[in-house]
Amino acid sequence: MDTVLLVKAAVMGVVEGLTEFLPISSTGHLILAGALLGFEDERAKVFDIAIQTGAILAVVLVYWQRIRATLAALPGEPWARRLALNVCIGFLPAAVLGLLFGRAIQAHLFTPMVVASTFILGGFVILWAERRAPAAVRVQSVEAMTPLDALKVGLAQCLAMVPGTSRSGATIIGGMLLGLSRQAATDFSFFLAIPTLVGAGAYSLYKQRALLSPQDAPLFAVGLAFSFVSAWLCVRWLLRYIASHSFVPFAWYRIAFGLVVLATAWSGLLAWAGG
Repeated sequence: MDTVLLVKAAVMGVVEGLTEFLPISSTGHLILAGALLGFEDERAKVFDIAIQTGAILAVVLVYWQRIRATLAALPGEPWARRLALNVCIGFLPAAVLGLLFGRAIQAHLFTPMVVASTFILGGFVILWAERRAPAAVRVQSVEAMTPLDALKVGLAQCLAMVPGTSRSGATIIGGMLLGLSRQAATDFSFFLAIPTLVGAGAYSLYKQRALLSPQDAPLFAVGLAFSFVSAWLCVRWLLRYIASHSFVPFAWYRIAFGLVVLATAWSGLLAWAGG
């Protein structure tokens, strides 16, 4: 396989892993990176979704002790059954809406200009959420969430179907606005990512299987490997970061990055494909 193509796969894997669980939109960054690298055909779109599996494996590794403890406690512990049920409930809205509108969204909204606009808008939403008077925290841990809490966070996750919005941003900030502690919102966002991203990747590979061939295996393997390593490092860092920091820096990053994309497009400095 072409070495240049493998390097592009590695770059895209790093971008996916570093951005999947931060409130800055992995899909948006992948669209922009793909536009710059000339890696944005239909096969590339399947690749972008498939390499999310590498990031999910990193989350499973980081959270393995809690996942194993939850699975072991399912037969006899109400909190474990409630957590498993809540993850299923939170997953359903995105699954249903993704099946109904996913193809149309990919066809019409996966462009650099849409991403830049939602980057900026999402940044202002995070600033508003962080600066508003803090509501009383009702839920201190993910095990204490109710099914209604899970449904509301699941509906918030659906906003991330628009590229540039950020799945983790929508679920974490949405959870905090709904009364979850920062830690509980982050933990549930990570747990919810497992069925959401694995399901999206499997469905995309199945629907677009005609575009793939055995010769693509090295390309996907490189992307998955780099996505896994970079996501593992990022998740470990983020869990330490949220203990004493807000998401305001990510908001300003989103706004600045979105403005740079718009400015380079309007000035002609960069010819953003698909814009």
